[in-house]
Amino acid sequence: EFCERFSYYGMRAVLVLYFKYFLKWDDDLATTIYHTFVAFCYLTPILGAIIADSWLGKFKTIVYLSIVYTLGQIVMAISAIHDITDTNKDGIPENMSFHVALSMVGLSLIALGTGGIKPCVAAFGGDQFQDHQEKQRSTFFSIFYLSINAGSLLSTIITPMLRAQECGIYSQQKCYPLAFGVPAALMVVALIVFIIGSGMYNKTAPQGNILVKVCKCIAFAIRNRYRHRYSQFSQRTHWMDWADEKYDKLLIAQVKMVVKVLFLYIPLPMFWALFDQQGSRWTLQATTMDGDFGLLTIQPDQMQTVNPILILVLVPIMDSVIYPLISKCKLNFTPLKKMTVGMFLAALAFIAAALVQLQIDVSVTNIKKLTMGQLVKPNSPTHILIYFPENPAAVPIRHWSPGKDHQHAGQTGGRLSWRLKFSLQPFTVLTYLIVCVLFHRFFNGYSSILNITTGTLDFGSTVKNKIYFMTYLTNILYILAKFHIKDNAGNQCDYSLTLGFGSSYTLLIPSTFKFGTNCEKSINTALDIKPNSFHMAWQIPQYFLITAGEVVFSVTGLEFSYSQAPSNMKSVLQAGWLLTVAVGNIIVLIVAEAAKLPDQWAEYILFASLLLLVDFLFAFMAYFYTYIDPAKIEAQFAHSDPKDKEKKKSLEMGRKDSDGNSNSDRKSSYTSHNEKKDVQLKLSHFKKH
Repeated sequence: EFCERFSYYGMRAVLVLYFKYFLKWDDDLATTIYHTFVAFCYLTPILGAIIADSWLGKFKTIVYLSIVYTLGQIVMAISAIHDITDTNKDGIPENMSFHVALSMVGLSLIALGTGGIKPCVAAFGGDQFQDHQEKQRSTFFSIFYLSINAGSLLSTIITPMLRAQECGIYSQQKCYPLAFGVPAALMVVALIVFIIGSGMYNKTAPQGNILVKVCKCIAFAIRNRYRHRYSQFSQRTHWMDWADEKYDKLLIAQVKMVVKVLFLYIPLPMFWALFDQQGSRWTLQATTMDGDFGLLTIQPDQMQTVNPILILVLVPIMDSVIYPLISKCKLNFTPLKKMTVGMFLAALAFIAAALVQLQIDVSVTNIKKLTMGQLVKPNSPTHILIYFPENPAAVPIRHWSPGKDHQHAGQTGGRLSWRLKFSLQPFTVLTYLIVCVLFHRFFNGYSSILNITTGTLDFGSTVKNKIYFMTYLTNILYILAKFHIKDNAGNQCDYSLTLGFGSSYTLLIPSTFKFGTNCEKSINTALDIKPNSFHMAWQIPQYFLITAGEVVFSVTGLEFSYSQAPSNMKSVLQAGWLLTVAVGNIIVLIVAEAAKLPDQWAEYILFASLLLLVDFLFAFMAYFYTYIDPAKIEAQFAHSDPKDKEKKKSLEMGRKDSDGNSNSDRKSSYTSHNEKKDVQLKLSHFKKH
């Protein structure tokens, strides 16, 4: 379980940055595909539970789907190897469609695998203990959950560090193959270890899935109600009572309780729509911030670690301090009220994110708004009109031909086209993986042609009274760029400039420039755009609010749901809860593609507003909800009249069901003790997950 959780969360931590910087997708597309993947990860557990309970059993389901899972991780690692299609050995994949196709195949396999085994692993572990081994079972789950937390926490710390490394055969690039490869290797280890223990396991046979039975009961009630929709038929108290002709009253009463809780689930996806953006929009937001924490350097994708750390802190504080204090104040803080507060806190988190985004927009010039004809005044009497491309981040880094004219002193120059190649040296030990757009312009006022290069990036031969452009798109917060200036006579001057994140400089070579020992002192430098200095620490308040909302909303929501449903139908509520997470991620991808808001802070405000609206609706629904005791309701049907059962059985045997179901469906909904225990263990596992 440690290896599996490390594999999943490690891959997911760097996924959105892989989309943005390797596949060259824009923020909206990267966010859309990310949340599509997460949605499928929360839809497939329903399929896995049905396969395990109705067909293969838990052990075979875990083995087969883990193989699928492992193959998916391996395919993802292969898709990130840029050298595969780098035919000209310049560090740029020539066939990006190949990498995209492999990525989609890999993510599909991972979604099927991780989701399919999710409801099986903890329940299978619980099956290894007898009824009298409660102490041993408790110890097992303590270790099991420790492994889950350790795997997920360490992966969000270590995997971004692996991604920060540089690797490659022909050229050194950010090492996404290593970031995906290590999780793939750990998944292989997990599969091998699990299979080795096959002979020691207690493998229970499939006993049928209660979710399928509930769905059939609901479907029959709807069809029967539709057939008897006319006024000549007598009406019934509840629409589920129309299933009475085929299913026993105990099952119908249990389904009624489940449906009552599922109705409250309708507004919940909006919470998850905001919560799961920690791995997409918030990570992308962190890429535009300063991650210098003194001796500690934080990668943008490592900020996700704040969430699990705060969970470990806030859960005991809530249970031991906050809730008892509220109780002493004589406040009726019911579970539904807690969930309402949790959604409100999540909305506040996105308002905080919007405020952070506004500060980022102030400290980083919005390049999309810079157009042809902006006036830049370097340290020279000369005024230079320059062109900024519309969206440099959306253009392949080393193949960029804007096709626009540039001007100097009223004179029109030629069309600008260049091929970027560069290698930059990190400044001191600071190697922050933050996207950085650095514009540099050289104005040659010297009397002869000069050749200017930095690393492997070449300005070409610059002539007098023309301006030349160079653009860095890099992932380093502070770099030391070394410019090498040569003339036709072989004279050389080395000029160094420390470049900050998001900055733009104009370098002017005056007519008085002279080669020699202190030649760099005669080069004038103008700072056109200041480096971004807004710190990542400002994201901590929004992480605190969203995590506090999670603790109040998620934990309380599951506890409430299970207290209001029959013990043998908790798996149905688990399926419903997972479905709300999936739908929430679908909401994100719809908004990301449909809204098209010009500013990111406006999108944060939109999500916060939607959640506040949904929160008000949920509070209204909760106000009219009546709490029940499922055990008492079930007890009313525990000793039903045997004559009624015999009469019902005889009527059913004399009639062929319209939907073709056999009499095997007409049985009590009571499950065995082991089946109840299995369902409870599944839910306990999901809650901790």
